[in-house]
Amino acid sequence: MEILINSSWMLVSSSYVFFMIIGLAFFYAGLVRTKNALNTMMMSFISIGIVSITWALIGYSLAYGNYNLFHGGFEFAFLNGINLEGEKIPKVLDFVFQGTFAIITAALISGSIVERMSFRAYMLFIAIWSILVYAPMTKWVWGGGLFHHLPTGQALDFAGGTVVHINAAISAIVLATLVGKRKDIGRVAMLPHQVPFTLLGVGILWFGWFGFNGGSAYGPNAQAALAMINSLLSPAAAIVGWAIMDGLYLKKVTAVGLATSIVVGLVAITPAAGFVSPTASILIGLITTLPCYYAIMWRSKSGFDDSLDVFGAHGLGGIVGSILTGVFVSKAWGGPVDASMNQIITQITAVAIAIVYSALATAIIALSIKIFMPLRAEEKQEKLGLDITLHGEEAYSEGEGAVLITVK
Repeated sequence: MEILINSSWMLVSSSYVFFMIIGLAFFYAGLVRTKNALNTMMMSFISIGIVSITWALIGYSLAYGNYNLFHGGFEFAFLNGINLEGEKIPKVLDFVFQGTFAIITAALISGSIVERMSFRAYMLFIAIWSILVYAPMTKWVWGGGLFHHLPTGQALDFAGGTVVHINAAISAIVLATLVGKRKDIGRVAMLPHQVPFTLLGVGILWFGWFGFNGGSAYGPNAQAALAMINSLLSPAAAIVGWAIMDGLYLKKVTAVGLATSIVVGLVAITPAAGFVSPTASILIGLITTLPCYYAIMWRSKSGFDDSLDVFGAHGLGGIVGSILTGVFVSKAWGGPVDASMNQIITQITAVAIAIVYSALATAIIALSIKIFMPLRAEEKQEKLGLDITLHGEEAYSEGEGAVLITVK
């Protein structure tokens, strides 16, 4: 009976996380120009196809096999042993739930390189990245690997502060650096073409995040309930904090700012969701808002083109949230330990390792791909828009790209 109840919860949670991928597509697409809306959405949707297959062939095995502390080996390669048996839930359901995490993590990277990266190079990159970067780090965090055996103890990451958000964000800014900034940066206004898409997308993301964090309890239990209330309160606090900052600096509360604040609050609570009190989740949301707000304001005035602020929201939010997990973790609220300086040091160590590995591995993968094909779309393609030049389609029947249909 227990496995049946747990399976019901995990089936729903897996569906919630999968829906987040569609939310991410809308969230990102609304923030780019009309001529690149489809290409931006395609970067999220193509990850469903590519990463699902790499996860099935080797990714899940590298993440959850028992080979060593750094990777799981080939125990479950090609779906070997992925069956209907399991302790809490069937192995096949665990494969699906964790697979949705792998997909959306790869898709997050696209936010830094929209409107300019070659689609072929992006496809190849996420295929390799999901195997060589995401899967091993999953082993370290959730598969009993490296982060369970640090000198100061076990690093805590309930639902993906390091393996999802820091991992994706560091990889994103390294890739953005190697691809280069958009040609129009500093010359024309890079205004979001459809802010309602962005609000729709973030609403779907928030909805799905209840399964993302709540599902990480692996059953409909008290820890899942805690993760869900924390997934409500942390982004709610971030909204309030961001609105105050917007009011002070911009003299108005912006819709894009509100959407960004929700993501920041959700990212920040993710590593701590099942380990801290609801009051602590509010503090985590408020505290994380400050550095993320200033980082995004700085980025918008700098020459660096982290186009949709993947680092400012996911990277910095994940870093601060992971460290604050060590500050607020409590046995009384489901944590395996109580807060201590030792746990904070452990969290910082895990964050540092994740940053270094993501950066180095991403650079090696991207530079290797560059040997065989350009990382970047051609200048003419970028100028005309990637929708029509790379996909032969338009998001809208009239507007920016309508006259480009005959362009070869």
